[in-house]
Amino acid sequence: MMFNASPESKDLFGKDVPDENNNVAADELTDSLVPFYDGKNVLVTGGTGFLGKVLIEKLLRSCVGINTVYMLLRPKRGMTSEQRYREFVRHPVFERIRSKTPQLLAKLVCVGGDISLPLLGLSDQDRHTLVERVQVVFHVAATIRFNEALIEAAILNTIGTKQLLELCIGMHQLQSVVHVSTAYSNACRREVDEVVYPPPMDPDRFIQCVQLLPSEVIGAIAGQLQGAHPNTYTLTKAITEQLVAQYADRLPLCIVRPSIVTGAMAEPYPGWIDNVHGITGIMMEIGRGTISSIMCDERCTMDVIPVDVVCNTLIAAAWENANTTTTPVRVYNCTSGQVNGIKWHEYGRITQRCAVRNPTKHVLLYPGFQFRTNRLVHKLIELVLHFLPAYLFDALVRARGGQPIMTRLARRFQRAADTGEFFAMHEWIFRNGNLRRLGDRVRRDRAALSFRCDVAGLDWETYIEAYMLGIRRFVLLDEMDSLEQARAKLRRLLWFKRAVQLAGLLLLYYMCVLVFYSAVV
Repeated sequence: MMFNASPESKDLFGKDVPDENNNVAADELTDSLVPFYDGKNVLVTGGTGFLGKVLIEKLLRSCVGINTVYMLLRPKRGMTSEQRYREFVRHPVFERIRSKTPQLLAKLVCVGGDISLPLLGLSDQDRHTLVERVQVVFHVAATIRFNEALIEAAILNTIGTKQLLELCIGMHQLQSVVHVSTAYSNACRREVDEVVYPPPMDPDRFIQCVQLLPSEVIGAIAGQLQGAHPNTYTLTKAITEQLVAQYADRLPLCIVRPSIVTGAMAEPYPGWIDNVHGITGIMMEIGRGTISSIMCDERCTMDVIPVDVVCNTLIAAAWENANTTTTPVRVYNCTSGQVNGIKWHEYGRITQRCAVRNPTKHVLLYPGFQFRTNRLVHKLIELVLHFLPAYLFDALVRARGGQPIMTRLARRFQRAADTGEFFAMHEWIFRNGNLRRLGDRVRRDRAALSFRCDVAGLDWETYIEAYMLGIRRFVLLDEMDSLEQARAKLRRLLWFKRAVQLAGLLLLYYMCVLVFYSAVV
């Protein structure tokens, strides 16, 4: 069933983010990006995810001529699609729209469905509406869990994509389909061009295996199927890209491959983030002082891309794709390493400095960590400085009748660090000529200021500070009025750290004296 339902930001280049009502009129520039969306009906899958929220918010706020944004929404945790929709439109990501142009939210329409179900779980009426009305499709839905069971990853990432593409084939007014993949779909290659590479397994055979074989058999052969891929996420994304490419002669398709998606550069707010997955969780725990060692080759160039840059790339890619569809399918590597790269060492150094400059009231220990490549040393440090304090803290909480959580959190972030270790220990060269050309085309358009597609010229220190403040505000719910209190707490933690270090040195000295005395006697 379908039903309808703040201050201006500056980007990290010091420029004002244009108001949503300052777009170019269609009669001034007919080939412009924003007017392309005038009167369009758009379908978005994965709209409740981190990237999906930013995409929907940007479409509604900046493409004001858009007619309807349909979002595929499944029932979840005992809530119907309609209930989830009503909760979704109250999300803080839409605060700018609610405060200035709340009527735009009426353009967001819920479509009950599920990417993992046959025929997407759509009702006949909803399927008919989408087939008759939709012109642009953004396929964002996927599981991004690196440790997902292969059968689950296959159903959500590969089979779900096939079912969506079959729906798209019947769409009468379709002009553009954008499939969101990942830059690490070819993680086994050190240099990745903007092409679809041969997959480790034929997509149709892979889907047949998943659909016909018992789950326990798939689990037993998962390691063999995974091969050189670091996890089921990159494996299924690689297979799905080839599946998408097979539809390129029947659909106006393109693929966007983001690298590690991080907090917003400018929109909807500088540093905006709403989860603790991946690098965000690691940065949060660095700020809280609970991480002392990270397995990472700090000499490598890391590759992160702000979520709003990815969002802008999706919107611009759909526009370009509608005008110049290509076969084979056009691919955009939405990455930063070859445009404005930063080493892990520098990123970590800035993160720690920002954590000390703007601490959170939730800080537990004075921030300080090191990148390591020696696994044995890392595990010893992790045991002594991560888990031992967590056990002691939980014991004190339990003694006071409270609910212990630190050990559980330590294990959770250990798993997050372990699953991301492969990406922190390797470096890739992502060619991105298509992305650069798209960025140039957008810059020549008058929408350039509000649809930036790259990080050229981005000041990483300014960005990381905004990111850390975003984690503080949006994840830890710690407003700036607690900053002085947090700084006072941090000073006490620094003295505690020095006292512990001094006690350790004295203990070491005492032990050395005892050893020397014993040897002499």
